[in-house]
Formats: sequence, structure tokens, C-alpha cells
Amino acid sequence: MTWDVDSIENRDPEFIRKLAWAVGPFLERYFSPEVRGLENIPEGAALYVGNHSGGLFPADSFIFGKRVLEQIGIDAVPYGLAHDQAMRAPGLQQILAPLGGVRASESAAHRLFAAGKKVLVYPGGDVESLRPYKDRNRLTFGGRQGYMRLAIREGVPIVPLVAAGAHATFVILDDGAWLAKALHLDELLRLKVWPIALALPWGVMVGTIPYFPLPTRILIEALPPVYFERTGEDAASDDAYVAAQDEALRTRMQAVLTRLAAERGSRLADARGRISRWLGDVTR
Repeated sequence: MTWDVDSIENRDPEFIRKLAWAVGPFLERYFSPEVRGLENIPEGAALYVGNHSGGLFPADSFIFGKRVLEQIGIDAVPYGLAHDQAMRAPGLQQILAPLGGVRASESAAHRLFAAGKKVLVYPGGDVESLRPYKDRNRLTFGGRQGYMRLAIREGVPIVPLVAAGAHATFVILDDGAWLAKALHLDELLRLKVWPIALALPWGVMVGTIPYFPLPTRILIEALPPVYFERTGEDAASDDAYVAAQDEALRTRMQAVLTRLAAERGSRLADARGRISRWLGDVTR
């Protein structure tokens, strides 16, 4: 079945519930996630803005959606504005469309907000999702401010969504921006990077191909919503206003990402210490 990638009517709540039931327990055991701040999610239309990680396997997105479904309900589960290539990929399209994936466009976002829906965007896109491992704890929006103009124009609050750990499911050695440019992938596929990574089962992997994610602890936090004093077309066309709001949001999200990464690191260190002490006890 081929889906209309621009339709907002594709989402199937029953499919979402069945997928959460089938995949959710595995994700919970494999990633030992912790999701905080769901009480900050407002009613009505809103734009979730997250940091993007994990390449083709954004485990944090599925974990967040599952927890929201369980604790709040289907209305708080976001529709996703997805990359054109993702929405058109055979197999992937059949999963994303019934989940609520829509090809990213201002028109689709406007229709969703007008219907009172919540929408999820990752402004960093492929550049952030495929950033080098050394930058895993750094927010990388790449200067993109379209998400902010969208929220201001539509007059909807932004719910910042920060995740730490999801970018440790594989190890990107180089984002391959030079390779993407040489292969003209920006023109052909709208991709600015073509990474070189270490991933199972391939060992060294080049490009965006399916891989088996490494187990890693994921922490996710939804922050209190951001409301704007100025909204509408005039405010969205004010470059200085948009830039100031973008910088304030990124600064806030980076501070939370740094905190979550430090917390995650300390917990992993504690776990390694407990394992070492246990091994020491049993080998005496």
C-alpha cells in the first residue's frame, strides 16, 4: 500500500497502540529509559521541538511516544513532520504514515495545528541525527530557525524535548559532509551528510543503512512550554525576534542536555563500579 505522504488523515490509533504493546517492552528493557516532565505538556495544539539522535533508529522518539500514550493518551502523542526521503522509503513509509508521519511542510503543520494536534519536529534533521559521536551531547540545529517561525506564525507553544543517550546506539566517526557534497546528495536526496560509523553488524558502515543499535541508557525530559508575547505573520517575519527566541530556546535545551548527559554518565559509572565490585567478590 502506498500512502499519501501529505495527508494528516493517515494516523491509526489502533496501530499505534498495537505497536506500543509489541515493541514497548523490548525498548523498556533494552534502554532502561527514564521519561520526565510529562506534566508539562499542555492541552491543545503545540509543537514539540527535540534534539535528534540515533540515525535510522531514533529510539527516544518511540520511547517518548509510548510513555505519552500510556500516561496522557493518544491526543498528546505527536504527529511527526518527517524528511521527504523517510516518508517515501518503502517499508519505512508503511510504519511512519499510520504513526502520524507527514512530509514536512508549512501546509501540513498548519492543518495539524488548526485541528488542535501536537506536532514533533527535529530542527537539526540529518545534520544532528548523524553528528559525530564526540558531539553526542551537543545540540546541533545547524542554524535552522524554520521551526521557530512556524510556532510564532501559528501562535502555538513550543514544548522543548531533550534526550540524552540515544546517540550512543552507534559510533559515528565522521559525518561525511564532504562525501555528501562530492556525491551531490544534497541535490539528489536533500542530505547534507553521509556518515562513516562503527555499527553492528557491519563493523564500519558508510551511509544510512539499517544497523543493530547498541544498548544504552536513555534519559528524556519534556520542559515547560514556551509561549510567545508576539505571534502571527508579522512576528514570524521579524528576523531579530525569531533569532532571539531561537537562541534562548537552544541555550535552555543545551543546559538540560548537558545536565542529563552528566547524570547519565554518573549512573553508568556507578553501574560499572557495582559490576567490578561484584566480580571482585565472586573471584576471591
